Amino acid sequence: MDEEKAELTLVEQAEQSSSNYFRQGLNCTECIMCTFFDMDKIDLPKETIALATAFGSGMGNTKNTCGAITGAVMALSGVLGRKNPFEKETVGERIAELKDIYVLIGEMVREIEDHYGTLICKELSAPMGEFEGKARKKNCMQIIGYCGGLAMKYALMAEELAKEKEASEKES
Repeated sequence: MDEEKAELTLVEQAEQSSSNYFRQGLNCTECIMCTFFDMDKIDLPKETIALATAFGSGMGNTKNTCGAITGAVMALSGVLGRKNPFEKETVGERIAELKDIYVLIGEMVREIEDHYGTLICKELSAPMGEFEGKARKKNCMQIIGYCGGLAMKYALMAEELAKEKEASEKES
């Protein structure tokens, strides 16, 4: 029970932090990445935030794939992703390694799509009126918080799965 409460607390922290960064002028993708850096979930130099910058407003302000969703994928990939894609010796091993990563990323993306009905910035923001309007910004802040929290939920699941895998490998 305490573990569930601790996870919920981290999820709530990620939601709040991600939303708060939007108030400070960061774009949707940067908000979630900064949250994961702050919460010590990504073991990369903070300067890698630059990789997130162009994904805001649906990829370079094109209103395509929502930047908050991209930020959630990037953040979770920062937790799960391969630090050295050539670590495995064979192509087959490298592909097999990706399958495990893709499972959690795919589940998270499908959960977001199920929640909102789309992954497209234009479709998420259109009902809010003018893109520069207050209603759209409030909506985006909510989406950013949701995606940041959901990415944290999946990051915690990934950590738990890694611990279980390590324990079972020690037993073998």
